[in-house]
Amino acid sequence: MPSLIFLTGAPASGKSTLARRLVAERPLALLLDLDTLRGQLGDWRADPASAGVRAREIGLAIARAQLAAGGDVVVPQFVRRPELVEQFRELASLTGSRFRLVALVSGAAEAAARFAGRAGSADPNHADAEFLQSAPGAPTVEELYADMLAMLARFGETRYVEVIPGDVEGTLAELRRALA
Repeated sequence: MPSLIFLTGAPASGKSTLARRLVAERPLALLLDLDTLRGQLGDWRADPASAGVRAREIGLAIARAQLAAGGDVVVPQFVRRPELVEQFRELASLTGSRFRLVALVSGAAEAAARFAGRAGSADPNHADAEFLQSAPGAPTVEELYADMLAMLARFGETRYVEVIPGDVEGTLAELRRALA
């Protein structure tokens, strides 16, 4: 049975790094990074909200095809609204796939410090996150983190994994245990 693993966490929590590692362990699994998809849309910065919606729609279609083919999907994505989680959970159900919702957690101050620590990164997704975070009226990382935790409380199946600062291997081991 294929699995759809929705891996969330605050910006800079290690979602993408851990998702890449999980996918590397699963033959023909798909890393479905919605931020990367959004970045591939022409002039997305002119209308980030519409670009985000479009990237999610494309991502759901890609995930549907991968799950229907019997392959796993790992989606590293920060969320603070339940609709996207609900859409991926429903997709897993419709395709007869196992749905796992995992949240990487630490503390709000630590999350903000990690985000600030990657300022100026050459990684396109990091630069895009900085762009979005610098928009007038954008919530702080601490506010985003609190919103995420409040939203996740609605999903009883959420598995929480404590991020071990500076220890990708240790955090990955905890993530594997949460998925077992």
